[in-house]
Amino acid sequence: MDKSKRNHITGHVNRNYKDRLFRCIFKEKQDLLDLYNAINGTEYDNPNELEITTLEDVVYLGMKNDLSFIIDDIMNLYEHQSSFNPNMALRGLVYFAELYRKYILINDINIYGSTKIKLPVPQYIVFYNGSEEEPDRKEIRLTELFYPQEKVAQPAVECIAVMLNINYGHNLELMEKCRKLKEYAYFIRIIREYLNKGDKIETAVNCAIEICIQKEILKDILQKNRSEVLNVILTEFDENLYSKSLREEGREEGIIEGKKEGMKAFIELCQEIKISKDETRNKLIEKFKLQKEEAEEYLIKYWK
Repeated sequence: MDKSKRNHITGHVNRNYKDRLFRCIFKEKQDLLDLYNAINGTEYDNPNELEITTLEDVVYLGMKNDLSFIIDDIMNLYEHQSSFNPNMALRGLVYFAELYRKYILINDINIYGSTKIKLPVPQYIVFYNGSEEEPDRKEIRLTELFYPQEKVAQPAVECIAVMLNINYGHNLELMEKCRKLKEYAYFIRIIREYLNKGDKIETAVNCAIEICIQKEILKDILQKNRSEVLNVILTEFDENLYSKSLREEGREEGIIEGKKEGMKAFIELCQEIKISKDETRNKLIEKFKLQKEEAEEYLIKYWK
C-alpha cells in the first residue's frame, strides 16, 4: 500500500475522542441494566444494584475497554467490535486481571492468607456489528491461541469471549428485549445503506440521524449530541479504514514475499536439473511475467 495513502488515513483519526457510540448509548445505569437483563434473562429493576467498574485510565492496544460492571456477584465486561477480532479472549484476560487487581485493592482482600477468598464470576460479552457475516452467537477461547502442546494436559488459564452479532436482523429475541440495542443496530444499518449507495460517510451519518430522529430512534441521544455522534462515527470509520488498509498492505507484502520465494526455488531447481542460465532467464520471464531486467536481477541474487 502507498505510504502517502496510509498517512492520509491516519491523519483523519482523532484518538482523543471521549467515547465510542456504543458506550455513549449504554453509559446510563438503567440502559446498561436493561442490556444485562436482556442477555441473561433476568429482571433486575434497581439500577443502583449495578456497580460500574470500567477502567477509565487503562489502555490496551490503543483502546479503552467499553463497559464493565458488577451485579449480583458477576463481573461483566462488555466490548463492542466493528470488525471480527480472533484475539478478544486475550484482551479479556488482560482486562479481567486488572479488574480483579482493582477489586482486591478496593475490598482490602488478603490473597496471602489461609482463608479462601470469594470473587465475582467473570462474564465477557463482545457485541459485533461488522460487515462480515458472522453467526448470532460465537465463543472465542483463549486456549485456541496457544501453541499445540502434548506435554500439558490442561492449560493453566482460559478466558471465553461470547460474541453476539448485533447487526440488524440478528439475535431478534435479544433485540426485542433491549430497545436501545435494537435502535443502535437500526441506526448503523441506515448508515450502511447510504454508504452502499455511494454517499460519503458524513452524508450517510447525517441522513441516518435525520431518519432516526423522525422515527424517534435514539432520539434523545441524537438530538442532544448530534455533533459528538457525528465525530464518533467518523473516527470509528477512519480507524476501521486504517486497520483494513494495514491488513491489505500486509497481504500485498505477503504476496510479494511469496513470489520472491517462488522465484528463488525455481532458479535453484533449474540449476539442479542443469538448465542453462539463459534458458532459466527466459523461463522466469514467461512464468513470472517479468521484464528482462527484473529476471536478470533475480538471477544475480539467487543463481549460485
